[in-house]
Amino acid sequence: MSPSKPSIVFAHGLWADGSCYSKLIPVLQREGHEVVSAQNALDSLEGDVDAVRRALTRVSAPAILVGHSWGGFVITDAGTDQRVAGLVYIAALAPDAGETPQDLIGKFAPPPLFAHLDAEDGRLWIARDGISDFCGDLPEPEQQLVWATQGSAAEGVLGATVDQPAWRSKPSWFCVTQQDHAVVPELQRFEVERMGAKAVEVDSSHVPMLSKPEVVLDLIREAARSV
Repeated sequence: MSPSKPSIVFAHGLWADGSCYSKLIPVLQREGHEVVSAQNALDSLEGDVDAVRRALTRVSAPAILVGHSWGGFVITDAGTDQRVAGLVYIAALAPDAGETPQDLIGKFAPPPLFAHLDAEDGRLWIARDGISDFCGDLPEPEQQLVWATQGSAAEGVLGATVDQPAWRSKPSWFCVTQQDHAVVPELQRFEVERMGAKAVEVDSSHVPMLSKPEVVLDLIREAARSV
């Protein structure tokens, strides 16, 4: 890989794993970036931040952190690492100091997806009838694949907080998803304005890296060029 190009480290959301970036990783690798997608256990913020920091040891610095959904919360914490040069948020939660995911979500009307979650043994799952609120712009077979391979989030992550938000000291980019039923677009736009992030909007569900990968790739490319 070219040492002149920043590395890319991905962090996934609550009902996913690192393979949710499968439409982005091969392209970025061909373009000369070192790329790692962290596998987050979704048990705690601390554990997922540690996973991202371990991923940073596998690539060259400087690196761009890319976080989708809950992954945005993770990179907001992990991004203070000196190896990180920039942050890319995809339909993400981007907290300020002391804010929990529940605080952010509660700023606006409840996301439709939250009416279709199953809680079992302290974990949260997407119910089968809720998958269209998560990735409804994907073809039906892809929706069912997303449902079948979903991760399960510990309920406790909804109370996590960050002490030093990385976006206050690192340049940030944001992909706002206009048809999002998981992290509503109004919340995303609020975060963009507060962060001063460079933003692009896309007519997409919560998973633009799967439904509109070129838009997300262009945003990552812009971030990489800028740092």
